[in-house]
Amino acid sequence: MSDLLERLRGRGWRMTAQRRVVAEVLDGEHVHLTADEVHARAAERLPEISRATVYNTLGELVSLGEILEVSTDRRAKRYDPNAHRPHHHLVCARCGAIRDVHPQGNPLADLPDSERFGFTVSDVEVTYRGLCPHCATA
Repeated sequence: MSDLLERLRGRGWRMTAQRRVVAEVLDGEHVHLTADEVHARAAERLPEISRATVYNTLGELVSLGEILEVSTDRRAKRYDPNAHRPHHHLVCARCGAIRDVHPQGNPLADLPDSERFGFTVSDVEVTYRGLCPHCATA
């Protein structure tokens, strides 16, 4: 489970009702919601929350480094609260479901010097693709 709410409180982030509900919607493990999904779930808890407030809050949380903006395909961007634990993603090629995965090893070390072309590599993003159990049986 992510600790998004605790991290935001620890930073002294001003916790308005709207910001709190967005953070609550995003808090959890394997959460990868689109902005529209965040808005819909937030509106269930706080009906007066506007789409603009959700988008602004998401943008601020990304800028703070508290959530990740994930784009694993040509679908809408998704927001991941597990910004402080290095991980990769496992994506269903049919329905788009996303799971966080933590494989062993160092993918940065797997790139040989001859393939770095002089780059100083600082980060690696790995996306595994396949079919989720539901899509595989459908």
